Amino acid sequence: MDIERQNITQKVLEALEVVRPYLKSDGGDISFVELTDDLRVKVKLTGACDGCPMSIQTLRSGVEMVVKQRVPEIVEVIAV
Repeated sequence: MDIERQNITQKVLEALEVVRPYLKSDGGDISFVELTDDLRVKVKLTGACDGCPMSIQTLRSGVEMVVKQRVPEIVEVIAV
């Protein structure tokens, strides 16, 4: 992994730490899976967030918004 990609990955991990307390307060969590070559972030929602009907909303208006604000290079956040 090149230095630029390592830097982006580190920033993504830091952004996920910002949203983690909110997810945990509802009994959920999130884990980083992968940064793709086309700068999409794959994450896994766990706990109460896994399978929750609101998880797509949480992903788009919560997680993705924070990640993109902190790491503008990111194109999209995808749950896997």
